[in-house]
Amino acid sequence: MTAADTIRRRAMAAGLIAIGLWGMLAALSVLAGPIPPFQMVAMTFAVGATIGIVRALMRGVGWAGLVGWPGRVWLLGIGGLFGYHALYFAALQLAPPAEANLVNYLWPLLIVLLAAPLAGEKLGWSHLLGALLGFAGVALLAFGRGIHFAGDHMLGYALALGCALTWSLYSVLSRRFGETPTDAIAAFCAASALLSLACHFVFESTVWPATPTAWLAVLALGCGPAGTAFYFWDHAVKRGDIRALGALSYATPILSTAILIACGLAEPTGTLLIAALLVTIGAVLASRELWKR
Repeated sequence: MTAADTIRRRAMAAGLIAIGLWGMLAALSVLAGPIPPFQMVAMTFAVGATIGIVRALMRGVGWAGLVGWPGRVWLLGIGGLFGYHALYFAALQLAPPAEANLVNYLWPLLIVLLAAPLAGEKLGWSHLLGALLGFAGVALLAFGRGIHFAGDHMLGYALALGCALTWSLYSVLSRRFGETPTDAIAAFCAASALLSLACHFVFESTVWPATPTAWLAVLALGCGPAGTAFYFWDHAVKRGDIRALGALSYATPILSTAILIACGLAEPTGTLLIAALLVTIGAVLASRELWKR
């Protein structure tokens, strides 16, 4: 195995860790309680930024090494992290959550489709079919809950599509800035936390976690799916197979539902098993080149 193969495999492992952490998002959010969304982002991103800053300082990276990035790097990082979440919360306000989430989960498919024109990756049939099977699994899971699209929520659906486009562009374009170290994510999280705090003061009323368990859930969110996961994802999209990562990302809603069931927060269904099977087949197809190696 060559050095390049080792780097790519480690990057794919980082991507899988990020996907696994995102699978915990729903369960931890339920445990955290009814905290306003922008307040939640401000709190959790602050935790994520702190982790990155401490990690960088312990490695001898000075403050200049955390913030000294070109303007286009700042634009991509803040646009991806803050822009995605701002659009997502707006979509949830203007469309039913289940339908908005399904549209939002076009982002893994868009990552695969955009990998060729924006990241210079060769797109094969296995990548495209794998991503389509993944989306089919997520769509089956969503329609199994009885969702339907209504014309009076078109603006919400459009914002959800904006979410998908924002995160897919952020993920694919990050590859063009591969020389930017992952330490930069700490600065992006900090800036996004401040922007979210400003939005919270403008649009929301403060609601603090009601119990010690809720506080621990908020801390866990910042240490995991709404913080540390961004560092793993940044390394993955810059060094790994971004086409396979796109298809593998469809495991997120499946894992999320499975964890909710394991925590007693949702009921198991046969639809989940079929959806999981479709996502698994799609992931294996999309990453077949890695399996060959």
